[in-house]
Amino acid sequence: MLIHLDFQSDIPIYLQLKMQIIEGIATGKLKPGESLPSVRQFAEDLGINLHTVNKTYNLLKQDGFILVHRQKGVVVNPDEGPKVTEEYLTQLHTELRPMIIEAFCRGMSKEEFNKICSQIFLELKEKGEG
Repeated sequence: MLIHLDFQSDIPIYLQLKMQIIEGIATGKLKPGESLPSVRQFAEDLGINLHTVNKTYNLLKQDGFILVHRQKGVVVNPDEGPKVTEEYLTQLHTELRPMIIEAFCRGMSKEEFNKICSQIFLELKEKGEG
């Protein structure tokens, strides 16, 4: 899986890395039980600080996307991974709300917003099948 980090982006590197790993899992490019590079190796490969990779891995572990084994290292969660919980739904609502408010203020219809969401879901599905 190729990781593309934008060092000029306002989005912190650890979040870019986190989201790309989650996308890899969502699209099947990263399979359950598949090993990820060690913190040190990943940092070296990407040219970033190892604390950045460590932070990313800790967040992914906390959310249930990866597991850290003493012998196997870092692996994609071999089980089904994280589920939709009340806590996650609250987080989703909180994070989507500002984007929906801005879209609403710009005159975007519910249908247009839903179409964008549907397109993103379709893109992920197609990436997974490709």
